[in-house]
Amino acid sequence: MKTIDEDIKSGQFKKIYLLYGDEAYLKKQYKDKLKKALVQPDDTMNFTAYEGKDTNPKEVIDLSETLPFFADRRVILIENSGFFKGSCEELAEYMPQVPDTTLFLFVEEEVDKRSKLYKAVKNVGKIVEFTIQTEELLTRWILTRLKKEGKNITGSVMQLFLSKTGTDMGNIDRELEKLICYCMDKDVIEAKDVEAVTTEQTTNKIFDMVNAIAEHNQKKALDLYYDLLTLKEPSMRIMYLISRQFQILLNVKDMSQKGFDNNTMAQKAGIPPFAVRRNVTQAKGFTMQQLKQAIRDGVDFEEAVKTGRMNDQMAVELFLMKYSKQ
Repeated sequence: MKTIDEDIKSGQFKKIYLLYGDEAYLKKQYKDKLKKALVQPDDTMNFTAYEGKDTNPKEVIDLSETLPFFADRRVILIENSGFFKGSCEELAEYMPQVPDTTLFLFVEEEVDKRSKLYKAVKNVGKIVEFTIQTEELLTRWILTRLKKEGKNITGSVMQLFLSKTGTDMGNIDRELEKLICYCMDKDVIEAKDVEAVTTEQTTNKIFDMVNAIAEHNQKKALDLYYDLLTLKEPSMRIMYLISRQFQILLNVKDMSQKGFDNNTMAQKAGIPPFAVRRNVTQAKGFTMQQLKQAIRDGVDFEEAVKTGRMNDQMAVELFLMKYSKQ
């Protein structure tokens, strides 16, 4: 990210940029920064945007070879094309030949670092990966935002806020805006303010659902499920998230028994560091065998739905009833 800021400040740009990764908020921020630095607001002649897997490589190459109209460069933005997941040899071979009058900006969710196109861009352009930010960086970012608004927050309330929003910066941004507006007449944000306006993520409800299963509270588990259905969450997405939570618990329980530290557990389990402790606690409610069986049953129920042997809503209900019964 710092290298892109330096390029914008100096006005010295590479001919090709690839922005990718899971952190959509930052990725969009830097896509917009580059676009603003490279394209005049009213210049529709020299800026072209493509999106999706139907983008035609030959068309893109032909456009790249077209001289800009009364401007220094032509900018071609390509988003979510999937080019970096396949071979796309046409573009891979073309990258070293991109004229000085053209600049490519690729924005992708996933890439295969072994692909020819990735390697070609790496040789002649600049690649920036936007990963999920650490708790420390997110906290610093939130505190900076709050300071600008003249607000303070304690460490425990910050933890509560992050436990509800998760680590997605786009979601944090939206929830923080709501919180700031709600606390307009206050200097210090309190836990009751966070509870009042912060929308809990679906994954938090899944966590609560698995807690209810561990406590054999069948009514609560089913009530949480019906709440998610009311919020238009698809049954099979809920099943996937439940299975994912059991997989996290299995990994965390195994690592905890082996003496891994919290940061290592967070990295290997794919969860933020602040969520490790509560997952370790939740995992204590299950044996290793129960966790493994729950994951196997999740796969079986999903297969039953896909093959038409079971209704999707019923599949999740049966899973919840099986694991939450006394």
